[in-house]
Amino acid sequence: MDKRFWAVLGAILLLFVGIIWVNGKKAGAPETGSNGAQPSNHVEGDNAKKVSFVEYGDFQCPVCYSYYPVVKQVVEKHKADISFQFRNFPLTQQHKNAFAGARAAEAAALQNKYWEMHDLLYQNQDPTGATGWVASSTPQNYFNDYAKQIGLNVDQFKTDYTSDKVNSTINADLAEVKKLNLTGTPSFFLNGKAIELTELIGDDRNPSFEKFDKLISDAIAKSN
Repeated sequence: MDKRFWAVLGAILLLFVGIIWVNGKKAGAPETGSNGAQPSNHVEGDNAKKVSFVEYGDFQCPVCYSYYPVVKQVVEKHKADISFQFRNFPLTQQHKNAFAGARAAEAAALQNKYWEMHDLLYQNQDPTGATGWVASSTPQNYFNDYAKQIGLNVDQFKTDYTSDKVNSTINADLAEVKKLNLTGTPSFFLNGKAIELTELIGDDRNPSFEKFDKLISDAIAKSN
């Protein structure tokens, strides 16, 4: 075989590798936030003591559901001193409507009602997965009702729910999830340090307000 044969073969191989690389980049783009979208920034609390408390959660996750009232209680107690941030981590392989729930919350955020929708999604979650929006083949019908309950412009909500802006924000959150190597929900961080769920449960194996409260109170004390 002469040099021309090897040159042609090499060119074909380079072209083939290039096609694979480009297609791989296109396929991965929706999950990486590479379109320039910024992660979500939903924060509550006055943060007088500069203590950050962050949750990566899934609105359909039954474990997140069990933590929701405890988190809400501890944030309410310490809201003057801390900031609480919730970011999207929909586990779409396990929870068919998790991404849809995140879209509902992000669409509500565009009308400044993020936390109201966040609360309704958890309050109306059936942790068995048998009824309500988590089991529905058309969960947006439920979300439209929630939007009406919290005083949103429902037509605008419907438009935002299906928008690229909403999807891109959720995917940017998922890009952060990848960077942090998170594998499950809920995942909590206190002042940037991951908190093991074993640190947050009581003797009954349920989420413990006392455990949350102590961790956050200690962080506040250290900030003085």
